[in-house]
Amino acid sequence: MATANQILDLTPLGMLFTVLQTRADTNGKSLDLHWELLPGCNMKDPLLHIHPNAIETYEVLKGEMEFFVKDKWVVAREGDKLMVPAGVSHTFRNPTNQTVTVLNAHQPALRMEEYFEDVSKVLDKVTNNRQTEFSMNPKTMLYMGVLMNRYRNDIIARNPPDAAVRVLGFVGNLIGLNY
Repeated sequence: MATANQILDLTPLGMLFTVLQTRADTNGKSLDLHWELLPGCNMKDPLLHIHPNAIETYEVLKGEMEFFVKDKWVVAREGDKLMVPAGVSHTFRNPTNQTVTVLNAHQPALRMEEYFEDVSKVLDKVTNNRQTEFSMNPKTMLYMGVLMNRYRNDIIARNPPDAAVRVLGFVGNLIGLNY
């Protein structure tokens, strides 16, 4: 369970999150995060996904980034706010050479803080505790499938296709992958 001011190190993916308010802090209403998106974050194979039971909001505090929402990319600059309704496909990226800072919220919080903590654990596994560079190789795909299958109420992949992610997770569980 996350705590306020906890840092969630997702730097192999180009992201560093600081927890502002946890699910417990808000009685489940929200998970509030401060993001730092490193230059080039999510430029290759960003996870297009939905949150089936929560809305997600973003406020760009510094810099410029891009969001894919529903069926198109939009540019967001400092001061811009974006709300993604439950069930709408979306992703984001930082195509610039500057770090972008963002306020992000998931409402309700559901288990997103545990999801992000587990993403960090998976990154530790697939990068040999951050000693090797992140690569979306078959081993990583199996671990990510296991992860995504554990959080289907919170986040579901759209690209890669959910069916493929579910099969990868099934195979990963079958061979005993754990993180």
